[in-house]
Amino acid sequence: MDTLDALILGIVQGLAEYLPISSSGHLEICREILGLELTGADSLQFDVILHVATVLSTIVVLWKRFVPLCGAFFGLRFDSPDFTYVLKLLVSAIPVGIVGFCFKDVIEEFFGGDLQQVGICLCITAVLLAFAFFCRTNPLLRSRSEGKPLPYEPHDITFVDAFVIGLAQAIAVLPGLSRSGSTIATGIMLGDRRDRIAAFSFFMVIIPIMGEALLDCIKISKGDDLTGADIGVVPLVTGFLAAFIVGCLACKWMIDLVSRGKLVWFAIYCVAVGILCIIW
Repeated sequence: MDTLDALILGIVQGLAEYLPISSSGHLEICREILGLELTGADSLQFDVILHVATVLSTIVVLWKRFVPLCGAFFGLRFDSPDFTYVLKLLVSAIPVGIVGFCFKDVIEEFFGGDLQQVGICLCITAVLLAFAFFCRTNPLLRSRSEGKPLPYEPHDITFVDAFVIGLAQAIAVLPGLSRSGSTIATGIMLGDRRDRIAAFSFFMVIIPIMGEALLDCIKISKGDDLTGADIGVVPLVTGFLAAFIVGCLACKWMIDLVSRGKLVWFAIYCVAVGILCIIW
């Protein structure tokens, strides 16, 4: 992998992590187009670095919300709504934590350039986005525009909702299944408020990604060859910076799209790309 390849992958990661089109799936597609032959472990390792970059972009964009959450949680302000919010984030991380600890080796086998699998998962993502729009978002927007009674009353995210959304995130570890698309669509189908679910979806990925990065650091300290020496320092830094900068822009854009109920257009995109991957 050279610096240009890393730059392209970083840009793709920054966009696709927040847009509901699957960052892992698009990274697999780009590797196929660029002719990059990375092993499953190397591929996953580079992906973790890019995901850490987008996690940092989430913190930067949502800084005003992130700081009070940290203050409430580490300050043990049990009666604070922010403390409860962090507890919901922890609950949402339980399913993906179980999958990561128990099935990591199995998951790594799905990363390796099988575009047919990526295409199928992209089509599943499209179905989730379309279902959430036509069953929840569209009836709600239509009722509001016509001044009719709402078909349902959107509510704040509950602990049960957080766990169910976490299940969606755990399933979306497969390349082609959009993590943000799956979690946001699940929250919308549960009746959660659209102006809250996007930020929750972006915050909930911080815990598993940083946990994965911490485990890799522990392995490196023990002498395991996970430093990415075969890729090179310059490409790693280039990919990281590209993912971070583009991620900051995409995060702001995605929050606005979710609030306006515009995710259905990404379903069309996912179907088109998914079919191309299957044919390829």
